[in-house]
Amino acid sequence: MTDFDASQQLLQQVSDALENATPLRIQGGNSKAFLGREVAGEVLDTRSHRGIVNYEPSELVITARAGTPLSELCAVLDAAGQMLPCEPPTFEDATVGGMVAAGLSGPRRPWAGSVRDFVLGTRVITGLGKHLHFGGQVMKNVAGYDLSRLLTGSFGCLGLLTEVSLKVLPKPRMCSSVALEMDGAQALARLREWGRQPLPISAASHDGKLLRLRLEGGEGSVAAAHERLGGKLIDPTYWQDLNEQRLEFFSDGLPLWRLSLPQATGMLELPGAQLIDWSGAQRWLKSTADGPTIQALAAAAGGHATCYSHGLHDSPFQPLPPALFHYQRQLKARLDPHGLFNPGRMYAEI
Repeated sequence: MTDFDASQQLLQQVSDALENATPLRIQGGNSKAFLGREVAGEVLDTRSHRGIVNYEPSELVITARAGTPLSELCAVLDAAGQMLPCEPPTFEDATVGGMVAAGLSGPRRPWAGSVRDFVLGTRVITGLGKHLHFGGQVMKNVAGYDLSRLLTGSFGCLGLLTEVSLKVLPKPRMCSSVALEMDGAQALARLREWGRQPLPISAASHDGKLLRLRLEGGEGSVAAAHERLGGKLIDPTYWQDLNEQRLEFFSDGLPLWRLSLPQATGMLELPGAQLIDWSGAQRWLKSTADGPTIQALAAAAGGHATCYSHGLHDSPFQPLPPALFHYQRQLKARLDPHGLFNPGRMYAEI
């Protein structure tokens, strides 16, 4: 199937849904179906619309169709010595469109930026059946309303992504991972101290006993940082296992929560086991506590909590303040007035 045929097929399915008032459940690899509320609707599968549209390594920009496997895109970048700095998880079957729609970033997030920071432009089928192009393929494009980044993390509720242009960066010349023994309070204190210094840290995680650090950059700066910080060298695949939730911490069957917090937040009194990521800004929690309790504790600390165990809570995403919820509904009404795309995926009313 050609690119034109695949895009026309998607556009036709949206047009038919619009005519018949049929809601659509957008999916690519379906690798993040565990996130959000259950969606009732006709499946719209993006995987036939795949492939790299344009890639010029010297321009640090790659454009790919939404159904392209994320692993395929990363392999193309890797062959050119480049990467997606936001380090999104692949969960084996993730697609480029799903990566942007979910907006999940990996261990490098606090130092490199989020998925949203690297989205330059998109092509989108709107809830009115129009195939539109937003943004561009150059980093200096700032004209107009930045709808492309607005779509990042919207879980398909605002429109159907068909194509994405992303900023990429060269891979670091040297990478080294180390582990230091200390408790959680000590680890957070050290990370706050080191965050004010020019150290080449690109990942930091604490599991209750060990603080693990990833150092990236030139050979000299990485070696000097290791000598200064100390610690034993560890297998660098730890970071990929953390990102893909393959660590033993994630496998005990208890409900999993992700807490996003201000980076300076200290140790939290939460029921259950915790894994600190993002230098303290992200906490993974395995707990049987009820959802409102966990979300209230996260809000009191200035953050929010998301349930990663599908179907456990009717409101897996943190409830929004009234003013913000009003704007969310306004956006949904403007971009998807008939409620076609993933209705109720994030919140029952959207």
